[in-house]
Amino acid sequence: MNELQPKIVFDYFHKLNQIPRPSKKEEKVIAYLKEFADEHNLPFKKDHAGNVLISKPATKGYENRKTIVLQSHMDMVCEKNGDVDFNFDTDAIQTYVEDGWLKAKGTTLGADNGIGVATELALLASADIEHGPIECLFTVDEETGLTGAMELQSGFFTGDILLNLDSEDEGEMFIGCAGGKGTLAEFEYTKTYADPDLVYLRIDVRGLKGGHSGGDIHMGLGSATKILARALYNLSADVDFQLGYIDAGNLHNAIAREGYAVIAIEPEDKEPVVVNIHEFSAAVQSELKGIDDGVTVTVSSTERPEFLIDVETGDRLINALVACPHGVLGMSHAIPGLVETSTNLASVKMKNKEGDDVILVETSQRSAIDSLIEMAGDMVTTTFSLADAYVYERDGYPGWAPNPDSEILHVVEESYERLFGKKPAVKAIHAGLECGLFKEKYPQLDMVSFGPTMRDVHSPRERLEVATVDLFWRHLLDVLKNAPEK
Repeated sequence: MNELQPKIVFDYFHKLNQIPRPSKKEEKVIAYLKEFADEHNLPFKKDHAGNVLISKPATKGYENRKTIVLQSHMDMVCEKNGDVDFNFDTDAIQTYVEDGWLKAKGTTLGADNGIGVATELALLASADIEHGPIECLFTVDEETGLTGAMELQSGFFTGDILLNLDSEDEGEMFIGCAGGKGTLAEFEYTKTYADPDLVYLRIDVRGLKGGHSGGDIHMGLGSATKILARALYNLSADVDFQLGYIDAGNLHNAIAREGYAVIAIEPEDKEPVVVNIHEFSAAVQSELKGIDDGVTVTVSSTERPEFLIDVETGDRLINALVACPHGVLGMSHAIPGLVETSTNLASVKMKNKEGDDVILVETSQRSAIDSLIEMAGDMVTTTFSLADAYVYERDGYPGWAPNPDSEILHVVEESYERLFGKKPAVKAIHAGLECGLFKEKYPQLDMVSFGPTMRDVHSPRERLEVATVDLFWRHLLDVLKNAPEK
């Protein structure tokens, strides 16, 4: 990492990537932040949720500037390729540079939002940066529930300006984001006998890119959960089978990359299954040509499972997964090119819940308009309700309404144009940011979100464009130097 610039930012990012920090397991990074604050003699405080605030007084001559809150989340999405031996609870992220991008070896990189955390630490550690009073806020559990932002209490920080460092396109300034919620469905099933005289096959969906269920949903990427359901439904027209196991996707905010199912068939049906899946795989490859070229749907022999899912539940599950909406539901009428409303068919998992065997389907809905979040959720709810599943919702989060007259936005725009000779793009984003939740607790907040360029976050293909980190750093320092006066 020594050759990467700005060196101080990449040094702290490297240190962060030695510290396991899955969502809801941020204890080690919180301890590191406490050690950092003590080492630099900076005020440190932690709230009941685990959010951390480290403050730094103004440099000489900047005492009359408004206090600026710099905010990033300390947790990361933990996704890895199926053939990679890696434990996110214990192992350090292994990074390398290729063609100007910083990448990780077979896992998510953690730049979302570790590069924001590293940037804040670099600011706090530096003695030669001109700025007014700053408060660095590090939140927990952004990726799996926005718990830190939800639990944040009024008065934890004092600033009226907040710079969120959790955006993914250098040169783009975000002043609004979507809100969202999760809709989950549970199918109870009965375990039935797995006859040794039957043949057992495994159907795999692999090779998909995956991606962020907000920022990438418009790209038309393949969903392993949806493709697997289609494969099973398509097969049912040619062959009688019984579902033995199903697993696809992982996180509610990631487009599913991989999935598989185990089925039981009569021996004479093996060849028709192979032919059917081969033809279906070719059809899916044609559908996704140019966007998800690596996709494959394969079938192979496998061991007899301990049990099978009762036929009636298996059929209801497959039908519901095929019917469940997935992808963009509507585009913004106010901002050209912005996705307004979407839903992500994220995952299907077999679990034991309080002694009951259930199949859990997880989805997430997003929109900048509350009524459209409800509409998208209602579409999913009715789909699974018709399939006789138990449906419920996970806590939602609000959107962040754009304010084009923002004082700090004008500073950010003017700074960027002066530094780089071009105007930045001012946008809203379909992904969820914590800003909407901050606005609920701190109605007076004036906010902008920006950051360096990242691609394929929430997947093992996550990468950070090295050159944009220096542009982002220079821009941020200039914004702090030109912060509004009190």
